[in-house]
Order: sequence, then C-alpha cells, then structure tokens
Amino acid sequence: MPFFRDPAKPQPVEFHAEILLGAPPRGLRLGVSLQRRHTMKEAKDMKNRLGIFRRRNESPGGHPASKLDKVPKSLKPTVEEALKWGESLEKLLQHKYGLAAFRAFLRTEFSEENLEFWLSCEDYKKIKSQSKMTSKAKKIFAEYIAIQSCKEVNLDSYTREHTKENMQNITRSSFDLAQRRIYGLMEKDSYPRFLRSELYLDLINQKKPSPVL
Repeated sequence: MPFFRDPAKPQPVEFHAEILLGAPPRGLRLGVSLQRRHTMKEAKDMKNRLGIFRRRNESPGGHPASKLDKVPKSLKPTVEEALKWGESLEKLLQHKYGLAAFRAFLRTEFSEENLEFWLSCEDYKKIKSQSKMTSKAKKIFAEYIAIQSCKEVNLDSYTREHTKENMQNITRSSFDLAQRRIYGLMEKDSYPRFLRSELYLDLINQKKPSPVL
C-alpha cells in the first residue's frame, strides 16, 4: 500500500525537530492560541465591566467649594438664608445656590447621580407632549434605573421592577415611587452629612459685613 503523508499532522522528524529547536508542536501551539484568545476575551469583558465602575467612581477632584465658582455671587445666601437650609432638604433644593452647593458636595461622595435623577424626574413631570414624555422616560430609565447603567441609582428590587413595568404604559407618575425612594435616601443619608460639611459650615459662619459709618 502506498504511503500517503498527511500534511495536517506533524511528522515524527518534524515533531522532534520542533522540540529540539525550542518551538512547541503545532497541536500545542493551536491549544495555546485558543487559550490566549479566551483569556483576551475575558480581559475585554472585565474591562467593559470595570468601565462602568470607573465612570461612576472617577474622582471629581478639587474642593467642593471650587465647583461653586460658576454660580453667580449674587445668588450666594446670607447667613439667615443658609440656616434655613438646615430645616429641610426641600428648602435646600429650592434655593439655587443651595442646590449647587449640595450638588458639589455629592460629587465628593460620588453620589451626584441621586440628585441628577431627582432633578430629571422633576423636569419629566413638566412635559406635556406624550411623545416627548415617552422619549424622556426611556432615557431616564436607561440612564438611572437599568441595571449597570452609567448612572445607576440605588433602588430596591421592588421599586426597580415596579418602574420597569411602568415603562409599558408611560404616564407622568411613572417615576414617582423611584423618585420618592431616592429623595428619602438623600434626606436620611447625604443631607445630614452636608449639614456637617465644611462647605455648609463656612456659609453659616461667614462674617457679616461691617456697617458703613
């Protein structure tokens, strides 16, 4: 029977030559190549997952007070006005400078998305056009509610699922429950720390201008 050489299989002489020359056999090289591709895919998947974490936890840098430089000085509160912010989170958010100060503080805690979500819901409820409301609702859900979204807010599973169901029939109250949850979270967590922050204490302890004689 004539001998047919299978070009796909390494021959004994070639096999030993590859070993002597330090090169791995072809079969082994194929296995290593496949393993390398699998490892690279895992690394890419991990990089994508870490990308979300990195975007949410990227250091804003600088002191929170420096973020208020763009706010007109005419909006800066008097000591009396700033003291009223301590009465409730609602009064703080109603004041333009207070809102900016609270936002700057939340940046230092990497939780600015909570306030942004709350503000987006406030704007959403002012929309009158159903088509615009639908478009805005989908954007808010994708940005703040969907799991692993870039600005995902901290919601319990019931509230998240309830809000998801509301996307099937979008109305002005679609985000009401989620908005209340986030407001309550800020009220019990971030707001008390803001009142103890250097940023707020500097405002309520600022010296009053001396009267002109």
